Amino acid sequence: MAFRGKTLNADQAPRKSLLKISQGRCIISELDISALKRANELARLGLGLTGANPIVGAVVVDNAGKIIGEGFHKSGPHAEIVALEQAGQLAKGARLYVTLEPCNHQGKTGPCTEAIIKAGIAKVVYAVRDPNLLASGGAKALEAAGIEVIFNSEVTEIAQSNRAWLHKIKNHRPYFIWKIATTLDGRTAAIDGSSKWITGSESRVEVSKLRSESNAILIGTATALADNPNLIPRDIETGRKSNPARVVMGLREIPSDFNLHNDAAETVFLRSHDFAELLTLCDEREFNQVLVESGSELGTALLRAGLIDELVIFQAASLLGSGLSFIGDLGATNIKEKMDFVIRDVAQFGNDVKITLTKETGI
Repeated sequence: MAFRGKTLNADQAPRKSLLKISQGRCIISELDISALKRANELARLGLGLTGANPIVGAVVVDNAGKIIGEGFHKSGPHAEIVALEQAGQLAKGARLYVTLEPCNHQGKTGPCTEAIIKAGIAKVVYAVRDPNLLASGGAKALEAAGIEVIFNSEVTEIAQSNRAWLHKIKNHRPYFIWKIATTLDGRTAAIDGSSKWITGSESRVEVSKLRSESNAILIGTATALADNPNLIPRDIETGRKSNPARVVMGLREIPSDFNLHNDAAETVFLRSHDFAELLTLCDEREFNQVLVESGSELGTALLRAGLIDELVIFQAASLLGSGLSFIGDLGATNIKEKMDFVIRDVAQFGNDVKITLTKETGI
């Protein structure tokens, strides 16, 4: 990995004092924060690669502050195992920084806690407690073995990076992101139905990243018939063995020569308008994140049903004045019934603005 052998220093960390005492024992330092930030960078490399599992990044640091091992989960060995194997014998007496509490569960692989204890790690700092009852308890197991353990949630972007999996564990359904490409006046297509391309090439690359980070892409039959989409990541290296599953919801038949029938990705035709059936499918497939690329009818219905967790709006610096709106009737009859959102991020891609919004202030 690119950072292995690099010495962490305070210049990489926030200047504010971070003297948070955790579990009554230790003070977390700016160097600890730097290591956790690096672990989060690694974790994000696993987005879209972990299946039903969380993304996790791990960094092993010696007493001089030098990175001697790092890794991330991308199916197969867990992040901690990859980092410890890279560190080898140097791991003895070193510190391990990990984005998620190490697992204490025997699954396809052994508990990470056992590997950490065996490696002789002296201190473990983790940023997010494992909410999965099946795999939790890692911190206590490590403490029982005499390892210093610190929980610190100062690096809030770590939980944000893993929000889809955390949401699924808490709410027993995947995290739904509705992606919208629109003009300044909220139009997704002209009055004649044409929509390619409202936004620019830079935005389309960013959409490909969103696709690659998702387990499935959801549209309705109206979008399938109007646009004949492929719904696969383009122009980026994804590292995936296969593209996200395509889920088409609705009762109308899709012609056999349409792109959704090709072998670029699996397509599931859910012949229903019942969201309970959609959630059952998602549960059976263990989806963490579903990217919604539908038109206004399905997207609005999901929003009204409380199933949209995040809106990602790519807004072009252009006006149409007429045409199709990205949103339908939300049932509001007065200003007090408006649907409010929290702005999470605003970024520019070419001549477009990407706005990320959520309904809640938490993860």
